[in-house]
Amino acid sequence: MDTIQRYIAFDVETPNARNDRMSAIGVSVIENGAIVDSFGTLIDPETHFDRFNIMLTGIRPSDVDGAPRFPELWAKIRPLMESGVLLAHNATFDLRVLSCCLQAYGLEHLPVLPYACTVQMGRRCYPSLENHRLNTLCDFLQIPLDHHRADSDALACAMLFVNYCEQGMNPAHFIRQYRIDR
Repeated sequence: MDTIQRYIAFDVETPNARNDRMSAIGVSVIENGAIVDSFGTLIDPETHFDRFNIMLTGIRPSDVDGAPRFPELWAKIRPLMESGVLLAHNATFDLRVLSCCLQAYGLEHLPVLPYACTVQMGRRCYPSLENHRLNTLCDFLQIPLDHHRADSDALACAMLFVNYCEQGMNPAHFIRQYRIDR
């Protein structure tokens, strides 16, 4: 393990092809090499849902009735999301959605977020796999996954990260900086 002791694995689901709002988020916290917390919630994206996204995620407009809007949720999760290195599988997608939500609502945030991508790490750790999709890696490593459910995807991402570290991978080599546009 490297000197950084806290990683925040997260995954978002989106309601439509614009990918600028969230309909769900999952978060898993890794401290000192162990998963110490995991949760997920639906989010009212205050926008339309595409049929494709409904079929992919199973989240319908009626499911988010009464769910928190992103600004309410951000007020609660911001300290957590800014407390370590963010992890995501295909991280630039999830980070872009987060950035779009922060911009759309004019919410305060750090201008640059440290992150690492578990796809990139998986390619280095398991180069012989046919691909490095979340479900492929989870099948290979026998990690439970209810794919395209944000809480399950975030927990699987965290479990992949722990596995990579157990295999001797140094996550510090994969840390990048994501600039949140203002």
